[in-house]
Amino acid sequence: MADPSRLNVGVVGAGRVGTVLGAALREAGHSVVGASGVSAESVSRIETLLPGVPVMTPDEVVRAADLVLLTIPDDAIAGLCSGLAELGMWRAGQIVVHTAGRYGIGVLADAAAAGVLPLAIHPAMTFTGTSLDRARLSEAVFAVTAAAPLLPIAQALVVEMGGEPIVIAEGDRAVYHAALVHGANHAVTLAAQSAAALSRLGIEEPGRVLRPLVEASIGNALGDAPGSVASLTGPVVRGDAGTVAAHLEALANQPETRATYRAMALATADLALAGGRIGPAQYADLVATLGLE
Repeated sequence: MADPSRLNVGVVGAGRVGTVLGAALREAGHSVVGASGVSAESVSRIETLLPGVPVMTPDEVVRAADLVLLTIPDDAIAGLCSGLAELGMWRAGQIVVHTAGRYGIGVLADAAAAGVLPLAIHPAMTFTGTSLDRARLSEAVFAVTAAAPLLPIAQALVVEMGGEPIVIAEGDRAVYHAALVHGANHAVTLAAQSAAALSRLGIEEPGRVLRPLVEASIGNALGDAPGSVASLTGPVVRGDAGTVAAHLEALANQPETRATYRAMALATADLALAGGRIGPAQYADLVATLGLE
């Protein structure tokens, strides 16, 4: 097995994640021997974040590398592994890492059948594909999934990149990823819809209005115990069904935002009831209000 302290690293898929992680491993003392990228943006990232690293085809990267980073779209991982296996490109003892939050190591089965050491390492952060991401890695948690004998390798790679590893079981990866998407991507959707609603009122910089409130709310919620409703504020946790009804009426000409508002208000009411912030009668009023068309 290759010594994980000194590896020839290859990046298959020079997107926002691959180039940044490749650069982090390079800074940790590993050698990045090649990266694959087709688009002009990918080639530019390689030139900027991995200067001097040659642009190769995926099979050339795999042939040259001891550690292969598969930083490609989730749905392409299994097919690429299978295709490379059919070409006989994988070799025993080679380390292969994918960065998809959704999958554990099962998606690397065709590579593992050739003796490859499969690791799933997902950084729980948003990437810009610039040097700014390198500093953010030091604050990031990485979900690692691997067979027990290989977990130390996955954990060591994460530490070398400056992150903090947490172990996620193979069967828990989908729930883990859904939680991150719900908390991060959907928060962006909510912020975008809120900003658009304010913009329609003629507010030129809605972000200035929303930022203090949203950042404080998210920060407070993340500091609470899991499942806590201590940070909930607003008309739902006050049982103010009249205000909620007024909001729904005001958003009648913004159907997408209205639908999101209703869904989130109902979820908030469920939390508020479970946490004792409102009683059954208030909850019933809110549900009735949210059910109005």
